[in-house]
Amino acid sequence: MGKFVNNTEEFFAFCEENDVQFVDFRFTDIKGAWHHVTYRMSAVSAGQLEGGLPFDGSSIDAWQPINKSDMLLKPDVGSAFLDPFTADPTIIVFCDVYDIYKHQAYERCPRSIAKAALVHAESLGIADAAYFGPENEFFMFDSVTFVDNINEAGYKVDSEEGGWNSNNPYPENYNTGHRPGTKGGYFPVAPTDSAVDIRAEMMQVLEQVGLEVILGHHEVAQAQHEIGIVFSDIIGAADNVQKYKYVVKMVAHLNGKTATFMPKPMFGDNGNGMHVHQSLWKDGKNLFYKEGNYANISEMGLNYVGGIFKHARSVAAFTNPTTNSYKRLLPGFEAPSVLTYSSQNRSASCRIPYGAGEMATRVEMRFPDSTACPYLAFAVMMMAGLDGIQNKEIPIGPMDEDLYELSLDEIREKGIPQMPHTLRGSLEALVRDNEFLKPVFTDEFLDAYRHYRFERDVWPDEGRPTAYEFKTTYQC
Repeated sequence: MGKFVNNTEEFFAFCEENDVQFVDFRFTDIKGAWHHVTYRMSAVSAGQLEGGLPFDGSSIDAWQPINKSDMLLKPDVGSAFLDPFTADPTIIVFCDVYDIYKHQAYERCPRSIAKAALVHAESLGIADAAYFGPENEFFMFDSVTFVDNINEAGYKVDSEEGGWNSNNPYPENYNTGHRPGTKGGYFPVAPTDSAVDIRAEMMQVLEQVGLEVILGHHEVAQAQHEIGIVFSDIIGAADNVQKYKYVVKMVAHLNGKTATFMPKPMFGDNGNGMHVHQSLWKDGKNLFYKEGNYANISEMGLNYVGGIFKHARSVAAFTNPTTNSYKRLLPGFEAPSVLTYSSQNRSASCRIPYGAGEMATRVEMRFPDSTACPYLAFAVMMMAGLDGIQNKEIPIGPMDEDLYELSLDEIREKGIPQMPHTLRGSLEALVRDNEFLKPVFTDEFLDAYRHYRFERDVWPDEGRPTAYEFKTTYQC
């Protein structure tokens, strides 16, 4: 587990030892999607790994114009691991993107932005390390169908675990009758938990690609799951999200299933989150730890939380970057939208795990989801947190009551801010509140990102009627 190679010399030795035939160079775009180009092993030299590999940046969403399309992939050989799914031995290498026109790391490359955020923290003298531990939930269905035409729209997901199948005769099989039911999926054993073996396979493959796996379990919703992995530094944690999603999707696919990290694929049951544990360190000391304080959290740790809450509406443009994200952030589905903190209360947007010692004290932001590009989400939260530390921001809290039981009026009376209710709201907030990002995120990137999200997500979604609108409006 962990790293397999440390430098270029070890890379070629590892490839020879494992009879590698292909090198798969992968990079991430601004929406978090992984892209790749595959070279024959015989065509890859040490000079290429150092100098970079050319590709067309104009063919990637929201990147380069066609008249300035040439870009370079700069491989990070220390990230290399064997692809567990290819027929021929293939090694995967994470890449950063280099701008040949400005002679610098590409300002729209998420991985490069995350690296710059850590450099910024070091330049402030605040921290020399930032650790992130994402928890990515996912659904695993037996099938998914959807249609989006000018005269029709709809979707259907199906799973044997779905309560809607309780009366299904299954002509070629039999109906087991063992199903978790709506919101009934947390920790049941087999046969109610029907995915024990598939999750175990996922966990084993994740270890093959270098992740340290802790646990796996069924989540609250029907057909919903989670696998827990060990935290890492900001780049390693984001790289691990990309590995994790790849492995989960591929193992499901090879078992005749389909996995999705979509926040809210089903109405009326819990959605998928990406809870993110975070801490800052300096000289080997956890800056978020102060023994004797509430939940052993230091003033700096609270200031970090205060910064994220202060800028939460803008932060959400990156941590919850799709219209579907906001269908999850509703009361009653364990998706926190009330911006306060607590030690044991999972209805708060920030949980500070109870009873943690110096090595484990951290803050857990519970509102992000897996539609986020992990590099951008982690970097934006850290930038907001650093701003909070610099400006001594104090979040509202602690609040240990069930916040889901509060009405909107009660939340307002207590003066507790909330997450935005729509992607439009978060993107409009980003226009007004982005100075805290400026040390790392350029104006050019922020403008490009905002326009891309409006054009890809907001306007198309707002222009489409839904089935529910027909149900409530057709007879007007």
